[in-house]
Amino acid sequence: MLSACGSDDSGDDDNTDESDAPAAVTQGDGTFTVGSLLPATGSLAFLGPPEFAGVDLAIKDINAAGGVLGKDAVHVRGDSGDADNGIAPAETDKLLAANSDVIVGAASSGVSLTVIDKIMSAGAVMFSPANTSTAFDEGDYAEADNYFRTAPSDILQGAVMANLLLQDGRNDVAIMARQDAYGETLASEVQKNLENAGSSVTATVFYGEKAQSYDSQVAEIAGSGADALVLIGFEETTTIIPQLIQAGAGPQDIPTYLVDGNTADYSEDGTTTLPPGTLKGTKGTLPGADAGDDFRSRLKKVDPSLTDYSYSAESYDAVVVSALAAIAAGSDAGDEIAKEIPGVTKDGTECTTFKECADLLADGEDIDYNGVSGPIELGETGSPTAASIGIYEYDAKNKITAVDFIAGDI
Repeated sequence: MLSACGSDDSGDDDNTDESDAPAAVTQGDGTFTVGSLLPATGSLAFLGPPEFAGVDLAIKDINAAGGVLGKDAVHVRGDSGDADNGIAPAETDKLLAANSDVIVGAASSGVSLTVIDKIMSAGAVMFSPANTSTAFDEGDYAEADNYFRTAPSDILQGAVMANLLLQDGRNDVAIMARQDAYGETLASEVQKNLENAGSSVTATVFYGEKAQSYDSQVAEIAGSGADALVLIGFEETTTIIPQLIQAGAGPQDIPTYLVDGNTADYSEDGTTTLPPGTLKGTKGTLPGADAGDDFRSRLKKVDPSLTDYSYSAESYDAVVVSALAAIAAGSDAGDEIAKEIPGVTKDGTECTTFKECADLLADGEDIDYNGVSGPIELGETGSPTAASIGIYEYDAKNKITAVDFIAGDI
């Protein structure tokens, strides 16, 4: 498999194990039910709170506007875990047994690939807010089906990261990445774009996702003579960076750039922390447009403990798009919803809230929902054909602030 946000597998795309046993086909029962298969545990657990909050807020807004097909929408929670604990198939069974018409998740592309066939064969929609693997647009998934995502593939993030490095005058870049589907392909996209622009990659160093030590990789980075480092990882970032600092290759020695898997809040308020000042000036890329202060404020009312907002807007939009598609279909059955999802995101009358869009549908109008995460514009394979990547910078407290948003076609 190719790159993936949160892909914590080894890249093996053989999903023919007992976890993919066909589930009973779900039928619409008149109640629009969303199951969330998001990370409450595992290596991407820091993404769980904002993603769950995005789903909760969408359900709240939908029901405040009259619900779907005359009934309140329902949210059922599940934990995707990660590829290590392997709980996603069993959690998926629970969500399907609860009559989930749409399953929002997983965050990890590696995890999604272990349950995608189970979900689609059950006649439900799988709608990820964070999958970035190019695998979902290729091979068995290249045709229209019940899989959708609001996050763009890493083709765009790789290009934006390379352009950011070039704009900052980085000509000899080192890359340190997880040796898995996510790290290998995002590293390849960054390197390809840099070299096509005439820049050089002095070292590309991979580490095992379960590595007990990063000594050899850190030493190679420190000795590479690089003028910048792209660090592609997850929660292990809080272990790697102190080792880089000790080797004289930390963010204050070599300008460091993070990606969507590790651009998080590392301040004292975050779920994972680093000493103050560690990341000052460090930049990171994260898919999504600027959702705005109002959206973040409303999320805080749903979950007052939120410190990170990654993929919250994408989660919100996945639910709203699915609900609008159910209204357009006149059914809450997943197979019927899937047929209408691309159409409610393009080519009609533009609208930006569930209520506004639902009212237009009630008047018989075709709609084009533009969400808090961006224009969406889903293509035939269920992936965005246009999207934005945010560029963020860390302050002395290790908190991120958006400095720019780059829009692009995929």
